Amino acid sequence: MFNVYDPAFYGVSPRDFTDRLEIGEKLWLVSPGLTYPTKKRVPIALTYVYGIGRTTAFKLCEKLGIDVQVRMGNLEEDKLNELRAEIEKSGMPIEGDLRREVSINIKRLMDMKCYRGLRHRSGLPVRGQRTKTNARTRKGPAKPIAGKKK
Repeated sequence: MFNVYDPAFYGVSPRDFTDRLEIGEKLWLVSPGLTYPTKKRVPIALTYVYGIGRTTAFKLCEKLGIDVQVRMGNLEEDKLNELRAEIEKSGMPIEGDLRREVSINIKRLMDMKCYRGLRHRSGLPVRGQRTKTNARTRKGPAKPIAGKKK
């Protein structure tokens, strides 16, 4: 199986992978896991990172003085480095770290056998939604019951 997130897949050694590398429509910033679409505006492109929403993206642009109308592919090299440094400096968990943290929290709830943990374990809605009707996303497709008529 090919790992498209591995720089070696593109014929680049990890140490040559310092600033940025354009591959098709994506722009890679230092970490091979963080990809941004090059044709989108900067704050919108930042939302492609798991853990950075619209509000955070616009605040980052405002803090660094990046014009929100600039496309990610047209951003200068030093601004990209500032952006990456600011994301790292902020201490926000993003991508794999955040996913890991969320899954650990869910596992902790299931281990405690609290109500929310039991709902996660049984694959039912966790936040008080009704289940007599609806909730098909969590419960899956409806299963017919033999002998039940309207």
